[in-house]
Amino acid sequence: MLENLIVTGRIVDIMIAFVLVEVVILLLVHRYTGTGIAPLPLLLNVGAGGSLMLALRAVFADAAWWLVAACLVASLVFHVADLMQRWRGASVT
Repeated sequence: MLENLIVTGRIVDIMIAFVLVEVVILLLVHRYTGTGIAPLPLLLNVGAGGSLMLALRAVFADAAWWLVAACLVASLVFHVADLMQRWRGASVT
């Protein structure tokens, strides 16, 4: 069963579903308690990782090369935005 999930790429679908549930829970926790990870850093970080997962899924689905490239570029954009946001928020010691 696990082999089939990996060979078909369905494992990536499951991973994406778990990440989406995680994001919803973390956003709700932040909204109602004011604690946890702020929405912007969370979404930038998940956007980078999620884009990589979508690129992997596109490869498993034999999608066009440009779709894989678009997912990778999206991941880069999210990653750079995440770094910029963290850099601005970092304290100098």
